[in-house]
This record gives sequence, C-alpha cells and structure tokens, in this order.
Amino acid sequence: MKRAAVLALAAATLAIPGCSTTVTEPAPAGEASVASTEGVTRYPITLDNCGKTYDYAEAPERVVVMNGGSVGEVSSLLALGVGNRILANAQSYGSSDVPGRASAIDALPTRGITYNSLQDIPREAMLAQHADFVISTGGGGFSADQGFATREQLAAAGANTYVPRANCGVTGAVTGTPTVEDSYAMLRDLGTVFDVPGRAEQLIDDSKRKIADTVAKVAAQPKKNVLLVFPGMGMGDSSDFSAIAAGGIWNDILEKAGAVNPFHRTDGTTFVTISKEQLAVTPIDGLIVVNYRNPDIDAAARRILDQFPQWNATRTKNFAVLADSIYLGPSNDIAVDKIARLVHPEQF
Repeated sequence: MKRAAVLALAAATLAIPGCSTTVTEPAPAGEASVASTEGVTRYPITLDNCGKTYDYAEAPERVVVMNGGSVGEVSSLLALGVGNRILANAQSYGSSDVPGRASAIDALPTRGITYNSLQDIPREAMLAQHADFVISTGGGGFSADQGFATREQLAAAGANTYVPRANCGVTGAVTGTPTVEDSYAMLRDLGTVFDVPGRAEQLIDDSKRKIADTVAKVAAQPKKNVLLVFPGMGMGDSSDFSAIAAGGIWNDILEKAGAVNPFHRTDGTTFVTISKEQLAVTPIDGLIVVNYRNPDIDAAARRILDQFPQWNATRTKNFAVLADSIYLGPSNDIAVDKIARLVHPEQF
C-alpha cells in the first residue's frame, strides 16, 4: 500500500455503523484459523447496512476484503476465527500491536489481483472473484465513478456487501464522531453474519473489561497532552508534522487512557499539518508515533522529540509506538493500555 494512498483513505478506518450455546474460545487474534459456526445465528437473516437490506441464507464462504487503507476489517475476521472464509484480501499494514497478526494477514490469499491507482480492487477484477460477501472500508469502495463494482452490481452477481456503519458515504468520509463502540458494532455485525456471535461478544466483553480496568486506574489523574503523529505519511510532504491526528477514533482511545489530543477536531478533519512554531508552544506530555512500514520508527520518534527540548515528553524521553490498535478494529484496548502507561506510569 502506498503511503499517500494510506493517508488519503485513512479516514475510512476510523469508524463504522444475534439460544444459548457453548462458546468456543476464539483463536489468537493474529491467526487465520479454521472456524466452525456456533449454531446460534438462525438463517435466513436480514442485516441492514448503510441504508440497504441484505438477506443471508448461510454464512459467507467466499469473502473479498477491499483495501481502503485499513486492516480493521480483515483483523476482525481473523479475531473472530473466520479467516478461512477469505477468498481474497487487499488489506495489509506490515505491522501490528497483536503478536502474529501482521504475518497472518500477509499469509491470506490475494489471488494475484492487479490493483488500481488507489491500491484497491477494480470492478472487473472484483466481479471475476465470484464472491458471496464483499467488505469495503467505506462507501467509496463501491463507487462506479472510481472504477469499483457497485453494491447493485455485486448483488446481481450473488454477493452481499458490507461497510462499517459510519463510513456509508460515497467518499467514505467519517459521518459522525467515531468511538470504540464503532469497533464493537463491526464485530457484532460480522459475528452475526458468520454465525460466531458468541465469539464476537467474548472479544467485546474482554476489550470492555480491559479498558474499564485502565479507565479506573487513571480516572483521578489529570489529563495529559498526547501528540499522535504518522511519520512520513503526509500527502506529498515528507515532514513529520504533515500528518498529525485530528478527528478520529483515537480521541476516544486517548480520553479513556487519561490523555487528550491538543489538536482534536470535530469538524470531520482527520489529519492536520501543524507548524513547528505552533508545536513549540504546545505542551506535550507524551508522543505516540504510528508505525506504517517504517524501517526505524523509534528513530523517527527520537527525531521529533529532539526538535522540541521544551516538551515534557522530550525531557522524559516519553514516547510509544502503536500500529493497528489506534484504528477501528478488534484491539483498541491495547492502545488504551499503552497510552495510559505512557502518561500515567505511576498508576501501573
């Protein structure tokens, strides 16, 4: 995935829109293991998604996962233990906060598809897969104007389609204020579709428990300013400050960790470019650098800190590296924990 494409489409990773049984322990999140259904979902079922209604006679068997600059969707399928249903996967990030997940994603079939300029699956290549379920990170993944197969074309070819709930617009733009609850909503939807709702609820319950434990530890502490940076991912700008987190799911994650984003935006802006002059007068207690195929992400963090000796974060060498847990997906609890330990270490 090209860095420019990742940043251009990264907004689509930020948000989205099930008789009693014995629940099988889910496989480790990084493993694409063969999963059996739980026998809980009573097919046929109907799922509403982005204003459209889809009927499922059975769990999908031929799944195509589009790129969109995300790994949240494919990671959710792996965490649910249904990676064996994936016919072709276009999502890849190269690193993960979950041991084994990046290699599990890289091991998924890609079918040798030639991607378009957006590093995604064009119309004819998509229709040639004969999928029964197609996941797009955002509504733009089904835009005819961008050369993609539409939801109507895929329905005519026998494929249901799915878009995370807050990314329904044609451009894939975030249409609300994304939170960790959006990650849970996607897990619930996919758990129902694939007849593994118990696994989905177990993942959600485990995440909620871990996050609640962290929230309780830092609740009485003052909020700390945390700068969230995506080094080298700016559109046509290689500076470290051309891709700073503004509006996104990460603001909910930061809040739960006892932190605050000094450049938080609520107007739909996902990334901002901040001048060195403005950064110099902004108090920063902790630095988070997000790793996307960076050959030396620690060096990138140190390079940023060295430019601002006045920051508390620099004086204490206080930085952490995150990858996929800061985005929409099944592992937001990892990001909450890591950020909380960064800015409130005395509580752990």
